[in-house]
Amino acid sequence: MTVKQFCLGFAFFVTALLSAQSSKQVLFTINDKPYYTDEFIRVYNKNLDLVKDESQKDLDHYLELFVGYKLKVTKANALGLQNNPQYQNELKSYRTQLSKNYLTDSKVTKELVDEGYARTLKEVRAAHILLTVDENAKPEDTLAAYKSIIELRNRVLKGEDFGQLAFQYSQDPSAKENRGDLGYFSAFRMVYPFETAAFTTPKGAVSQPVRTRFGYHIIEVKDIRDNRGDVTVAHIMLMNPTDDSPTELEKNKTTIFEIYNKIQQGESFEALAKQFSQDKSSASKGGLLNRFGSGQLSSEEFETVAFSLQNPSDISKPFQTQFGWHIMKLIEKHPVKTYEEAKPDIETKIGRDERSRKITESLNEKLRAKYPVKRSDAMFTKVKKTVNDSFYDSTWKLPESMKDFTAPLFTFANQNVSGEQFLNYLYSQQKNPAQVRPVAKLVDFHYSNFVDTQLNTYYNDNLENEFPEFAAVMDEYRDGLLLFDLMEKEIWEKSKTDTLGLQAFHTENANKYLWKKRYDVLIISSTKADIAKKAHKLLKQGKSVEEIKKELNTKEVVNVMTTAGIFEEDNAILPKTVSYQKGLQPVVHEENYFYVVQVNAVQEAGPKTLAECKGRAINDYQQYLEENWVTNLKQEFKVTVNQSVFDSVKKQIKN
Repeated sequence: MTVKQFCLGFAFFVTALLSAQSSKQVLFTINDKPYYTDEFIRVYNKNLDLVKDESQKDLDHYLELFVGYKLKVTKANALGLQNNPQYQNELKSYRTQLSKNYLTDSKVTKELVDEGYARTLKEVRAAHILLTVDENAKPEDTLAAYKSIIELRNRVLKGEDFGQLAFQYSQDPSAKENRGDLGYFSAFRMVYPFETAAFTTPKGAVSQPVRTRFGYHIIEVKDIRDNRGDVTVAHIMLMNPTDDSPTELEKNKTTIFEIYNKIQQGESFEALAKQFSQDKSSASKGGLLNRFGSGQLSSEEFETVAFSLQNPSDISKPFQTQFGWHIMKLIEKHPVKTYEEAKPDIETKIGRDERSRKITESLNEKLRAKYPVKRSDAMFTKVKKTVNDSFYDSTWKLPESMKDFTAPLFTFANQNVSGEQFLNYLYSQQKNPAQVRPVAKLVDFHYSNFVDTQLNTYYNDNLENEFPEFAAVMDEYRDGLLLFDLMEKEIWEKSKTDTLGLQAFHTENANKYLWKKRYDVLIISSTKADIAKKAHKLLKQGKSVEEIKKELNTKEVVNVMTTAGIFEEDNAILPKTVSYQKGLQPVVHEENYFYVVQVNAVQEAGPKTLAECKGRAINDYQQYLEENWVTNLKQEFKVTVNQSVFDSVKKQIKN
């Protein structure tokens, strides 16, 4: 655990999420700043089962800890540590992350996650006809496209071939080759409105016209099946010749079957892929391809073979796609994830997907209900008159004088938003592509977005007032960061750099840092009595450890192990039945081992030097500094505890 984690952890230890409590009273003050009973009670109750030190469950002791913590935070603020740019940036970053949970509609999000997961369990095969129309097209152009797509749908319903109509009329360039057939796909592979139409249209039916950012579609659902999951494969590929020469095509076929025969004879698939595969992106990796699912590749034949292989290391016969000849090896099948496994990934995809608009729209709707907006129609009309068609080529300019636009355009929650603010917003938006037409609708569109932006900003800025639990968590983190910076400044750095103070502390507390009796020993162990006796004899003859191991161990069998070093008495590594006197000791048997122990030296108990206990001494010195520091803080700041209130708190907690 890092020191920052410790401080933040301690902050969370002494603060907790809000829960229902009795009305609060002032428990104590620091320089007349009040701290209340409700915070103390919830902190104590929250952490009662977490503390390991029983003394911390004592309410008097706990109050001391709590007051000490608040004194440190008070000192940090007095030193101005809250103004440190690094501290402010880290606090801002944390708030941004925490606020995300409050800036979405959790109900709508869950509905979208549930819907998305349910769709991932299926794969739809669909064809479509597309008539392109811009999202911000003129109404007459939109209507013309809609009428045309309705006419095509009626022709399909009367019996005309969908694929032929797609070939003739679809403005999707791929329709000339695939006659509108998109193959199989699952959720999150198509734009959301298209996906919804495909997944809600029955098999064999044709959807009603559906509008996407590309235009109008009609969709024919050819098949629906269970999702096959993903698959990882490797392949060896011989590409079709660029000139489609029959001779070269036949040569490739002959070669791929020769390679297949080599695999059947036991040669390495990976080695053959590196040598012969013409897919440069995978050949060097033994033919390994990235994991994929249905509809992710441009070859249905390739996917069909991949999902037909059943067991890892299964190898297909040579097969042909529009790209050439292949031999495939199954590496791994990946089944569809469970809901809990898939949920984080689905939430991420929703955030990047058009369906996230549902979450935004739902929150905007709630905010408009929560903060009713009152618009000045006169100011809105005045703003509208300033906007003209120059907006569309990004040459529109703000009015020369903004004095006439300083009055409120709209108000909400005691907030005034001026016409000038909206004009500046409009100016910032004119370089965005695909603007709404005509100008009257353009201003209405941007006004609606501007209102939503203002409501969201206000809501975000006031999360602490709206959600007490959010305020509590922010207070925890704010105080934790301050405490870390303060402890680093006042305690940790001092304990490391104040060498004279550390030396004096060690000298004053020398009785805390003592060696037990220590033995400089060589220990030889074996599971065999005769081997231990041989080791004892060799050691008595003056043989070295290496000589003993060389004589008693073989390549196949390790008969002896050795340990050497200086160990304190009672160390678990020391055999218990040995008499630790200087010299070679008799062989002893303990549990499953026979031990030979040579005691080279015996060191009597005594004090440790600072170098020998520096880590522990620094930790103790830090604790000493902190304890004295809290005492000094109590002298620097006036602490007043309301004893009668505290007595009531103790009764309340005990009851």
